[in-house]
Amino acid sequence: MSKSNSVPLGAKKIIIRRRPRRKRSKNMYFTTATHDAIVRYQNTDDQSEKEQIYVSEILPAFSKLVENLIFIHGFMKSGLRYEDLKNDCVSFLYETLYKFDPTRGSKAFSYFNVVAKNWLIIKSKQKTKQNRRQVSLEATEYLSSDDQAAIDIHNTVSGPDKDIIKREAIENLFLLMDEINEKLNSENEIACMNAIVTLFEHIDDLDMLNKRAIFVYIRDISGLNPKQLSIAMSSIRKHYKLLIKNDKFDIFF
Repeated sequence: MSKSNSVPLGAKKIIIRRRPRRKRSKNMYFTTATHDAIVRYQNTDDQSEKEQIYVSEILPAFSKLVENLIFIHGFMKSGLRYEDLKNDCVSFLYETLYKFDPTRGSKAFSYFNVVAKNWLIIKSKQKTKQNRRQVSLEATEYLSSDDQAAIDIHNTVSGPDKDIIKREAIENLFLLMDEINEKLNSENEIACMNAIVTLFEHIDDLDMLNKRAIFVYIRDISGLNPKQLSIAMSSIRKHYKLLIKNDKFDIFF
């Protein structure tokens, strides 16, 4: 007898259910529309149009791109603060907008994804290196004799004459900033200068001071975007260079 393919009486029929294939998640935040917006941003000379394109069409994509990279690759494990890391990286992408060349055939997402990831890797490595170098001043057994001598010199109380000179220099610095402020016409320049004054007034309360940190502080205080801040600083720098030649501003101490 030939074998039958029929199911024997009383046997349960096994039904094999195939799982539907999972659809790969699509990048819905950095699309071809974002790519086109970046091209339009590059091709216009109208500053107000540039700002509108960046804020409404490019910034949200940059923000989400950086956010995903930080969490996917665990860049906060080195001790960096999330908000500072994200804001600085987005600012860096803004500063590199002009470098993207759409004529080479690459997509904007691929280009800025690599740029942001490389920037985050560098910052993570710098922070890790910094953490390894930091030694408590109380742990003297880990310090060399030269380091201990440098700490002793630093902790020595300065004489009253040095304190007076330092106070006068600080007063001159604020006088210089006031005089620069009087020469400014643009609202953005004045907002930038006021932010600089505020920064100096609270300089002892700041944890970290480097070029990028100062830029972020001034940007947050003034409320200006990076482009506006860069233009305002250029104008302030010109007034500073002219006034500093005057001997009455002895601000170096």
